[in-house]
Amino acid sequence: MDVLIKIKDREGVIHELQAPTDMAMNIMELCKAYELPVEGTCGGMAMCASCQCYVLNDIALPEMGDEEEAMLSEAFYVKSNSRLGCQIPITEELEGLELELAPEY
Repeated sequence: MDVLIKIKDREGVIHELQAPTDMAMNIMELCKAYELPVEGTCGGMAMCASCQCYVLNDIALPEMGDEEEAMLSEAFYVKSNSRLGCQIPITEELEGLELELAPEY
């Protein structure tokens, strides 16, 4: 099953992405698959914050882990709704999620 996730890029364009729930992907990998400008330099290990995004609506996300909290405490452009895309697995519960890519460093 696919879920619809909306992602606003750094130019303000909203992309409606079909995200498969059966491929063990995360938001960073989804962005890369659709060629959105997310680097994912660390390969999804919560060590670089190049996949930082802002959660724009009230969808229940998995709890933030210690590694993600630590990385965001050192990252630039962090807001109260910041998350690392690599730490958000794509599940059916994400249907309708709206995100915005954080600015590049």
